[in-house]
Order: sequence, then C-alpha cells, then structure tokens
Amino acid sequence: MAATDARGTELGRYLKARRAQVRPEDVGLPAGAGLRRTPGLRREELAALAGVSVDYYIRLERGRETNPSPAVVDGLGRALRLRDDGYERLHELVELASGRVGELPASADHAVRDSVVRMLESVRPLPAYVVSRYNRVLAANPPGRRLLPGLWDWPQEQRNLTRYLFLHPVGRTLYEPWEETVALSVAHLRAVAGADPDDPELTTLVGELVLKSPEFARLWERYDVCERGGGQKSFRHPRVGAMTLTYEVMRLARTGGQRMVVYQAAPGTLDESAMLRLDSADARPRSARSGHPEPADEPCPAGTLSPAHASAG
Repeated sequence: MAATDARGTELGRYLKARRAQVRPEDVGLPAGAGLRRTPGLRREELAALAGVSVDYYIRLERGRETNPSPAVVDGLGRALRLRDDGYERLHELVELASGRVGELPASADHAVRDSVVRMLESVRPLPAYVVSRYNRVLAANPPGRRLLPGLWDWPQEQRNLTRYLFLHPVGRTLYEPWEETVALSVAHLRAVAGADPDDPELTTLVGELVLKSPEFARLWERYDVCERGGGQKSFRHPRVGAMTLTYEVMRLARTGGQRMVVYQAAPGTLDESAMLRLDSADARPRSARSGHPEPADEPCPAGTLSPAHASAG
C-alpha cells in the first residue's frame, strides 16, 4: 500500500471509531425502529450532518479520499461532536493523509541527558521519572522508582507505563480507579502518536497489548484522544498505603518526545506523609538512572484490583 493510502486509512479508522461513539439521539436524529447492525451513526447520517455526499464520506472512511477541504473537516468535527484534543487529532490526521505534514516527529531518543538526571535528584523527595514519547520509563529518582513497585522486575526495554497498567499484577492494583486510569492512558497514547502512527516503537507496543489485553484492545479501538499535561492520581500503594498526588508533566527539548513527570502533595497532609515515606525508605545515595538495580528492600507484591487518574504516565 502506498504511503498516502496508509495515511488515509488512519484518517478513515479515526472517522469510523468516532462515528461509533455518537448516538443518533445525541445529534437530534430518531433512533429508529429495531436494532442497528453497528453502534453509533450510520455513514449516511454522518454524511448528511457534515454536509457531504455519502459516496464522498465513504471514500474518506476507506482512505480513498485524502484531501478534504477545511469546510468539510469542520463539518465532520461538528457532526462527530469533537472537542479540543479530538478536534485537533482530526486536523492532524487530515494533514497527514493529504501529505501536507512537512516533517514527522524526531526519532525517539532513549538516552537521558546528565542534566536531566541531576534534575531528577534535585526534586527529591518528590517522586519523579522520565518517559519516552510512548511511555517507556527511561530514568527515575529513588522515590519515583518506589512509586511504581514491580516495574523494575522487568527488563529495561519493557519498562513501559502503559504495559505496566495492563499486564503487571501490581500495575492493575496500584491506581484508583483502574478503569478510568487505563482509559486516559490509552487516549493519551493515541494523542502522542500524532503524525507518526506507524512508529515501530508504538506499533510493537500496541501489537503486544492488543494480543494480551482485551481491555486495551477495546479502548484502542475507540480512538479516544486526550493529551494531558498534569492532573491528579490516587494510589493504593503496597508500601505506604493510600495517597492522592498531583503531578506535572514537562516536555524535554531535543529528545524526540521525552517527558519528565513530577508528583507532589499538599504540605502537611496525610498524602504528603505517605509520599515522603517513598524517599525515606532508603537513605543511601543512589543514581537516578533506570538501569541500576532496585533497592534490596523493594517488595514485589502481587494482586489484581484497581488504579487512578491520568495519561501522561
């Protein structure tokens, strides 16, 4: 398949996935009698709402039409009830399909600069770590490592937060509520895929998770998009107990998408006390680099229960 065809197909996947999320009654249409063969709007209904012919819309969804006008894109966005990140993603995929994207994102760089490692140490006792564009954990300070118990049991190249959420038994119990956390994580992964949905690191991760996790496969198929730069997460941590932390996400320049994630809690709260115990668990100085061994006192509990808010990680 030609590159433009493949890119048009990605636009078509997005249109089809978002069409399935819109009920007729959401846009003032009668639901009609009997069961629909597929969820959401029919192609002809969406085409009418967007002000295009059914044949033209079908060509768009099948990747055969790759250059819709701005008016058509706006009509599709309104008909699909897209907001913010979802609307931005539609425009991004149209640019990709049309070939107007000048440059794809820089290749992922998994090397963490020494200055960034020093920053991780400087924010202690706040837990902090660095992730790649697709959520591979590249480095962490000691409280950041202890915030994610069990992740360090995996080989370095497998330490990915999205994989951890779906496939690690501790990852499935650490955050509350788990269902909301994973939905946001997948939506964030869709968002950061950006103009390069065929990136090998992304396709390898998605292929593995689609095969191993029905929950991931369902959420990936929805094509929800949500890029977050901060927020709040609640933890049920096996070492320090329940806590709710806020987090900020900082993009690192010239890294191909690396981000530093730093957690904190309101001073004087029980949440802060729990968070600080993550750093006091081991007073010995230790490098922040993720390749170093986990502290010997790090437990590896197992379970299968429920996690929290977010996506940047």
